[in-house]
Amino acid sequence: MAKNPVKNTEQMYRYILDHSLRESESLRMLRETTSSMEQAMMQISPDQGQFMALLVKLIAARTIVEIGTFTGYSTLAMAEALPSDGRLIACDISREWTSVGRPFWEHAGVDGKIDLRIAPALETLDGLLDSGFAERIDLVFIDADKANGLDYYERALALLRPGGLVLVDNAFWGGAVADPNNTEEDTRAIRNLIRFAHGDARVDVSMISVGDGLLLARKAGPAD
Repeated sequence: MAKNPVKNTEQMYRYILDHSLRESESLRMLRETTSSMEQAMMQISPDQGQFMALLVKLIAARTIVEIGTFTGYSTLAMAEALPSDGRLIACDISREWTSVGRPFWEHAGVDGKIDLRIAPALETLDGLLDSGFAERIDLVFIDADKANGLDYYERALALLRPGGLVLVDNAFWGGAVADPNNTEEDTRAIRNLIRFAHGDARVDVSMISVGDGLLLARKAGPAD
């Protein structure tokens, strides 16, 4: 008999970390360094990083695009999961924040896999499409400004190969998306993106309660 869904209590979250998390020393040090920053809440949770790394391996990803890097914890988690000749193109506009992660990328020995592009992400994405990367990317992780979410999503689908994955962070937005009284711009932007992806026949979708909510969208292929 199925039991009722377990609530995500602090006790259960501690259980998840104690019985599931395998965090490299480089990841742990970067997470702890970022935790002292004023913007630390922008960092993904370690269990989410591990889940994303598992997805990288499950789909045998070789090329990843990350939209929004912050201090690079997600970057490092995915880069560690890539093969030795894999490549992760990281898009961000902040040299200050991304500079925090660089020493830890080097410590992990994966800095050679990471191609950091400091520029507005839409410019970088359009540049990739113009230079022949259409349908050549295995996975795209979207974790940047929410106002451009639909534009990032469309670029991601254009870049992805059939069977590739889009991961959209902050699908829950701290629970605000489920509050009908919350009409803030970022909340509305996230709702619009989730609603659009849910009805998008080009993808298979699932939303899971890891971190602040993660939307997974798999680009359909000819065999589907």
